[in-house]
Amino acid sequence: MKYIYDKIAPDTAPNKPAVIHPTDENTLRGAFEAAAAKLITPILVGPEDKIRKVAKDANIDLTNIEIVNTEHSHAAAEKGVELVRTGKAEALMKGKLDTAEFLGPIVSKEGGMRTDKRMSHVFIMQDPGYHKPLYITDAAVNEAPDLMAKKDIIQNAVDLFWKIEGREPKVAILAATEHVEPRQQATLDAAALTVMAMRGQIQGA
Repeated sequence: MKYIYDKIAPDTAPNKPAVIHPTDENTLRGAFEAAAAKLITPILVGPEDKIRKVAKDANIDLTNIEIVNTEHSHAAAEKGVELVRTGKAEALMKGKLDTAEFLGPIVSKEGGMRTDKRMSHVFIMQDPGYHKPLYITDAAVNEAPDLMAKKDIIQNAVDLFWKIEGREPKVAILAATEHVEPRQQATLDAAALTVMAMRGQIQGA
């Protein structure tokens, strides 16, 4: 998180995410440590009694950290989306709840956060032993994307890379083999995506 924050907003106020259902030590400690480093100002959204119990057991000080009480995890996800839509939070951070439950209110046609663009997921990995960051997509949202979905996923990742890194990325499309194999659809899609990029249908990479 610090790597991304230093890249995209080194001189701005801390981001204010709604942390959804932080009822486990890892989530709570991550939010607490990021707050202590002045990277974020978290809003904890979930059952307050459970959050405070985890904090007490893990010796985490929640003084001056806002808690929005909800009945359960699904209500926490819905409340988090509401906080973002009303401008009270700037982002969402997933806690201890299933991905589908977390994403449900986000992608809802009524009251969600959908746009006309495809939603996709990106892992950003920074290894001190490697000279550049790795952006890996999509590992969480689009389970079996077709060719056009893959095009959108790549473009999203490229746009994100430009936003954070400010330069042109290289894109590698991964499949079980590096050769075009008619029996493996992923390799056919990879070949098609390469041609699409050459023709300007994927831009910025």
